[in-house]
Amino acid sequence: MAKMRAVQISRPGGPFEPVEREIPEPRPGAVRVKVEACGICHSDVLTKEGLWPGIEYPRVPGHEVAGRIDALGAGVLGWKPGDRVGIGWYGGHCGYCDACRRGDFLSCQTSRQISGITFDGGYAEYMIAPAQALARIPGELAATDAAPLLCAGVTTYNSLRNSGARAGDLVAVLGVGGLGHLGVQYAAKMGFRTVAIARGKEKEALARKLGAKHYIDSTSQDVAGELARLGGAAVVLATVINGKAMSATIGGLGLNGKLIVLGAPQDPIEVMAGSLIGGRHSIQGWPSGTSIDSQDTMAFSVQAGVRSMNEVFPLERAAEAYERMIGGAARFRVVLKVGE
Repeated sequence: MAKMRAVQISRPGGPFEPVEREIPEPRPGAVRVKVEACGICHSDVLTKEGLWPGIEYPRVPGHEVAGRIDALGAGVLGWKPGDRVGIGWYGGHCGYCDACRRGDFLSCQTSRQISGITFDGGYAEYMIAPAQALARIPGELAATDAAPLLCAGVTTYNSLRNSGARAGDLVAVLGVGGLGHLGVQYAAKMGFRTVAIARGKEKEALARKLGAKHYIDSTSQDVAGELARLGGAAVVLATVINGKAMSATIGGLGLNGKLIVLGAPQDPIEVMAGSLIGGRHSIQGWPSGTSIDSQDTMAFSVQAGVRSMNEVFPLERAAEAYERMIGGAARFRVVLKVGE
């Protein structure tokens, strides 16, 4: 039986283990993908540390997967071997729960599938993915460029395009990191008056290069006051994992302004009720998107020239690459190059 290289976790909190496995066969309704690149996302901590209920081990992480279809399972329509495909956080849905019947597949209540969590992901030379989970990769995107767009990209792009903000509105991106450096680009390319908010002055030049018209240094400026001076934000896109930093932006929302939370801090977001009432403000969380949302994200990125800034590592250095991501040292996404 032919073998493949993979990197797995065998127990919650366990190390990354390079292993050889048999190349799997696609089940009905699924495809086998020859992985070319896989992004390392902060959400991989859920698999690494066993934080998602019900994870079965050993498990291969990875939900920013770019590759080519290698084989089709029975009953798969619309795809063929050789097609370039991506697989993100969304890994399929049941089709019959209330959420699915309303078309909200990402919120499937019965058998929500997540790449690298409920089934093996892309830290491997091959993976099996449900056909529902596939997004077409444009020819203009290299695999290492496409991979981060399948989580970090779709999360920022999809939240902004569903935010209700219109071209010309003031939109602020809190954080210029793995998510934020993409959020700034998308906001600018969508025609928003884009504000970048980050700690210190050192990221200002980069933020402006990415498309920000304004920059707020949260260590030396009153974030809410500066946003209010600019007219009030229609949207603050919060990409950091700091509840206090998110709270500091709420007073800078304009009338009907919205704080959209993408990062998941351990500390609470605090808000005075009077601010919500008087300004008709709202706070909304946003997950990633379905496979067609990922496909839209990549297509827009090609059209508008949005690219992720990546550090690329070979598969055998997955542990080192993960530590660089989890320690906050990466500028800005970390990607494993798995194959050609």
